Amino acid sequence: MKIPYGKHYIDRSDILSVSKALKNKSITQGPLVEKFEKKVCKLVKAKYAVAVSSCSAGLHIAVAALSKDSKSKNQIITSPISFVSTANAIIHNNLKPIFLDINKSTLNLDINELRKTLNINKKVKAIMPVHLAGNPLDSKRLYAYAKKKKLYVIEDAAHSFGAKYEDGSIVGSCKYSDLTVFSYHPVKTVTTGEGGIVTTNSKEIYQKLLKLRSHGIEKNFKSWKDRKLGFTKKNKNIWYYEMQDLGFNYRITDIQCALGISQLNKLNKIMNKRKKIAKYYDDSFKNLEHVFIPQFKRREKSSNHLYILNFDFKKLNFSRNQLMKKLLNKNIITQVHYIPIPMHPYFKKRGYKITSIKNALKYYSQALSIPIFYNLNNKNQRYVIESIKKIIKK
Repeated sequence: MKIPYGKHYIDRSDILSVSKALKNKSITQGPLVEKFEKKVCKLVKAKYAVAVSSCSAGLHIAVAALSKDSKSKNQIITSPISFVSTANAIIHNNLKPIFLDINKSTLNLDINELRKTLNINKKVKAIMPVHLAGNPLDSKRLYAYAKKKKLYVIEDAAHSFGAKYEDGSIVGSCKYSDLTVFSYHPVKTVTTGEGGIVTTNSKEIYQKLLKLRSHGIEKNFKSWKDRKLGFTKKNKNIWYYEMQDLGFNYRITDIQCALGISQLNKLNKIMNKRKKIAKYYDDSFKNLEHVFIPQFKRREKSSNHLYILNFDFKKLNFSRNQLMKKLLNKNIITQVHYIPIPMHPYFKKRGYKITSIKNALKYYSQALSIPIFYNLNNKNQRYVIESIKKIIKK
């Protein structure tokens, strides 16, 4: 049996929760969506949450919800080490992603590079930091710079549900951002199958998100703009609704939210197991020659979504592809997170260069994600460790 790099955890309580939801009168646009949103709000200590069909959808409407008061500010700073949906959300909103280099040890945006850029670039509208592998960056410092320049902050926290900042506050609280976006893809800490959520403390942004999620439609009669069509005399027309903006069908189902509600009950248990696995890897690999653990010092606050090792393949005298094939022959599946976004043909064609992201390029040339998930047992983890060590020492 193959050992995947990531995998969902489903137990009997999840199955029962979904089965119960299937028997409800509404399996979409029903009460479980709001119940899930409220449960997330309580957990991360945010005022508002809007659940959506995916994290990509969440990032898209998070950017779309920003004020459009300045056409001259048309750029959003983000990390080159992320999945392409981070940059795509910016481009879909007719804005331009600006990729800054990463910090070597945290693998997140380099705050010093950010500060330098903000001092000279007057076209920046927002910053979209990525908490890679579940490890939050120095959000307090970043947010201070952003507010000084009157910029929005959208946290791409796809990897970071359950993670905490250095001061102990929870990612998703929007203590250091205007919006935070999470993913509930199957390999994440908790799952809704596919799905995501956007949190915010701004009522104005929240109301925009609700409309953007569902075709730009407003059903609340108090917010209707055409009173003549919406009312007969002083009575609201029961059938009436208004499309007030251009929106999308990014709704999530009650079936998915039923799974999400059940999964949230297990968050601490899942987080603790991931941390235990990560620390065992740390202890096992910390003295291995030509192997570096980039996020070694940040386990306690991280959600430990990924476990990334950096290999000096030149000194090891074999390639990453060879290592991945050898591990696959031993039924161990590994992955690379990620190809730097500007390296993709789409971005090259649009004039993006990679000369300014040297740390990201070096990281990419050495990175490999090895298995970490709730059901990874001690026997299989030891097998992963010993397999890597044997290949390294040959």
